[in-house]
Amino acid sequence: MQKVDRQLAVPQEEQCFYAEQLIHELQQAGLDKLPPQYVVLVDRSPQVQALLLFWISDAGLAEFIGASPVSTGRRGGFMYYETPIGVFDHTVANLDFRAEGTENALGILGYGVKGMRVYDFGWERARRTWKPGEGRMRLQMHTTDPRYLEPRLGTVQSMGCIRIPATLNALIDHYGILDADYERAMASSRHFWTLHPDREPTLWSGRYLVVMDSNRATRPDWSPRPSMKIRLPKVKPAIIPAPVQR
Repeated sequence: MQKVDRQLAVPQEEQCFYAEQLIHELQQAGLDKLPPQYVVLVDRSPQVQALLLFWISDAGLAEFIGASPVSTGRRGGFMYYETPIGVFDHTVANLDFRAEGTENALGILGYGVKGMRVYDFGWERARRTWKPGEGRMRLQMHTTDPRYLEPRLGTVQSMGCIRIPATLNALIDHYGILDADYERAMASSRHFWTLHPDREPTLWSGRYLVVMDSNRATRPDWSPRPSMKIRLPKVKPAIIPAPVQR
């Protein structure tokens, strides 16, 4: 409540619904006996587009912590994918990195401002949206351009990755919410440049991202559609140098 600026007020009955869905997905993946830890759940439904953070207790119950709007994969041009569903393990086999803060041709910061952490879940199979069939995409969870794209969180926007608010990214990063495998590796004397020295890892670091689709037909009141008043910048015209006079 104190750290994240984009929050969703999820009603109690909806919290229970998603808690049940989360436990079901973990059980289906053979993860029904996890020690206490945090787990990230994403509902990719176009009518929801939300991330819900849960804490799994010793008894295997999911306790709701908070929720924020996200953006997952939309139909688009070449290399656009539908964000895959399932349980994805965040491990040191696919090392995270940090945004360099570089702009693309539209002047957009694809990974957000410099220093933001990019969570890497490795190569996954996903449905292509530009032609039939499946392909392989790099599943990542990261921030996005604070001016043009973060206000659009809550709608499908990405090429398949999961875009999250910058303040939520900072919270997950600082408290090591998904860093259980990194903590294990550091206990074996490994070091990671991506981890800030002032971080305060929780005792219940987890490692699982769960993506589901509630297949809702209508938008729930607790996940309002964001305003789309901020328009994306136009393509900058190429500067063609004048011919050299000889």
